[in-house]
This record gives sequence, structure tokens and C-alpha cells, in this order.
Amino acid sequence: MKTRIALWTGLAAAVVVANVATGWVHLLTRDPEITSSTASGPESPAAKRAARAEALLQAGIKQGEAKDFTGATHSFRQVLDLNVNPAGKLAWYNLGVIAQHDNRTADARAAYDHALKIDPNFESALYNKALLVESNHPDEAIAILRHIVGADPKAATAHLHLGRALARKSREKEAGEAFGLAVRADPSLLQFVPEEFRDSASAALTATQVGTTE
Repeated sequence: MKTRIALWTGLAAAVVVANVATGWVHLLTRDPEITSSTASGPESPAAKRAARAEALLQAGIKQGEAKDFTGATHSFRQVLDLNVNPAGKLAWYNLGVIAQHDNRTADARAAYDHALKIDPNFESALYNKALLVESNHPDEAIAILRHIVGADPKAATAHLHLGRALARKSREKEAGEAFGLAVRADPSLLQFVPEEFRDSASAALTATQVGTTE
């Protein structure tokens, strides 16, 4: 399923120093799962549930953007009551975003796990879960982040956090490689690379730029 990430003000993936989570994920109206649910006609019970779930999901996101987290939580819970996917997956994810914003780590992790039970390759949920466990469970974070970059080699912030997790485990060579891949994918991330790895990451970026111009 394709999703469109809309960053909630104050939650941006690029602000990696503070381990800030990625923000809201919207439901695409052309999602194939929605199309299949409405194939029997716009007035079918399945189509009505899908439309209601979509409306509630978008309402919850608007409430979250307005900092009405209580209202947003209620809307996302109503989506879950309808038991319609992919809206249910995104509702769990967005509940995780709210919990992570409120520093309710256990609740956030549980919400992301619910989303990942529905879609084990849901990159935004994987990324945010990795941020939750990066400090205290670096091995788990490493496994999650390797999964992300394996599926999306250009996931720059995932490479960056992978480097940080590897550095915590004193795996300097692997960390340096991860930081190099991060800045190659997004040169603006160089400022977030730890100082002891910055020269090598900068060299990797320069080599890439030279190779591109030749």
C-alpha cells in the first residue's frame, strides 16, 4: 500500500538529534484496498464503513494538527471500531505518534506493534519504533533499521540512526559506513553525524559528488 506522509508541525523526520518521530500518515483515496472495498458499489456496507473510516482518519489528523490530541485519539479509536484496513493500520500508527509525542513510550510501542501486525513492512511505524528503542535496546533498533534500509536504500534518516545505534555498540566500521550512506542520500544530515565520524562521512559525500560530476 502506498501512503503519503504529512509531517505534523513539531514532528519532522529531519530533526533527528532529539529522536523526533515522523508525523501523521494519511490514507490515499486511490489506495487499491479502498478500491476493492468499494467494488460492489458505493452503497454497500463495506463501502460505507471504508468511507466512514477514511473520514474519521482525516478528521483525527486535522485534530492532531490543531493539538487537540484528545479529540484525535477519539477519532482514531472510532476508526479501529470499524475494523477496516488500511485505515485501521494508519489509526494505530497515528495513535502511536500521539503517545510518542506525550512520552508514553509503552503505549507508543504497543500502537506501532499493532500497526506492524497488520503490515510488517510499514516503514513509518518501523522507523518510529526504532527511535523508541534506540537508546535502551540498540540491538533491536539495529535490526529494525537494517530492515528499513534493506527495503529502501535511500532512507537517509534510517541510515543515520543505524549509524548511531552501531556506534553505541562500538561497531565503528559499520557505523561509519551507515553515516556515509546517510549523507550520500541526504547531504543536509552531515551536521547530525557525530563529530568522530564526520570526516569520514564528509569524504564519502565528496567522493559521491565527484563521481556524479565525472
